[in-house]
Amino acid sequence: MSEFVKAYANNLYFVTLTVEDWMDVFNRNIYKDELVNNLKHCQEKEGLQLYAYVIMSNHLHMVAAREEGELGELLGRFKSYTAKTLLKLIETNQKGMDAEPV
Repeated sequence: MSEFVKAYANNLYFVTLTVEDWMDVFNRNIYKDELVNNLKHCQEKEGLQLYAYVIMSNHLHMVAAREEGELGELLGRFKSYTAKTLLKLIETNQKGMDAEPV
């Protein structure tokens, strides 16, 4: 693995996470709220140090670090869990009745 893509404990990183095919998902509050809740969980339980973030319609930018362990490993689990929960929410809200656009 290149030195440019390794994430070391206690280092600060600018991270961009994108939605597959750049689909606009986060233009609905229900999906943004799920993303934020998952970030909060990572902060409270997983040692994610979040300094700043911005949610765009199809991606997330953040400045982050991890107290202990690899940031990349945590982000992998975060992305996997968040993708699964978002897909379930989208499936249950197919008509968009509970997911009004922002």
